[in-house]
Amino acid sequence: MTNVPALGSSFTEYLSAVAPEALPGARAADLPAVHGTTIVAARYRGGVVMAGDRRATMGSAIAMRDIEKIFGADDHSIVGVAGVAGVAVELVRLFQVELEHFEKVEGAELSFDGKANRLGALIRGNLGQAMQGLVVLPLFIGWDRRAGRGRMFSYDATGGRYEEHEFCSVGSGSAFARGALKKLYDPDADEMTAVAALLQSLYDAADDDSATSGLDLTRGIFPLVMRASAEGVARWSEEGVRGLAEQIVAARVGRPDGPRGNAL
Repeated sequence: MTNVPALGSSFTEYLSAVAPEALPGARAADLPAVHGTTIVAARYRGGVVMAGDRRATMGSAIAMRDIEKIFGADDHSIVGVAGVAGVAVELVRLFQVELEHFEKVEGAELSFDGKANRLGALIRGNLGQAMQGLVVLPLFIGWDRRAGRGRMFSYDATGGRYEEHEFCSVGSGSAFARGALKKLYDPDADEMTAVAALLQSLYDAADDDSATSGLDLTRGIFPLVMRASAEGVARWSEEGVRGLAEQIVAARVGRPDGPRGNAL
């Protein structure tokens, strides 16, 4: 008779024991792969927001124009992923199950730091594929109910996690988006202003990075936006994002490089 391990609080550890081939990091590399690109996030006075562009690429070609790269992890946290799309989506689904499983087994929600650590462990489990070029890099944000504030974590390919205190970005256009956020970020901003800054940063990223789509008014395809606050996780409506995107694009007609700030 096969010995089945006891079911503990970690679904991932249980799965690695009974069906390791089902883990994202256990799959053979399948190239060419579709890559998701740029994700940005920022804190505001009431929580934290995340936005992700909708383009996915395969080499130099556009593979998809409306891919979704940000997801609710649970009722109080959000995960966004850049990198190989297939592996990224599998990893997000496993992370969602991991958090739900822990809560069912333990009868309590995992702490925010605990969630961040679990996500890091999943990324570390994908290290073999990452060394073959199938890299997944997430951003993790949410409302820490114990601390009473929004928090953000970025990760490297080895699963190392790093807390970000103002804003962060990941993906092919992240350097350009981060440069824009350096000028636009306001820690005292409300949610609308914070989202506007994120959309401006994605516009700038798309201006310099061919793998980032920005604001596509022609097709009506706009970045996905989610926020986490004391009230929980919520996704912005398409109409809400569209209205803000139209204002940004209209302003860029007169000033293509974006809003002007004071040098001193």
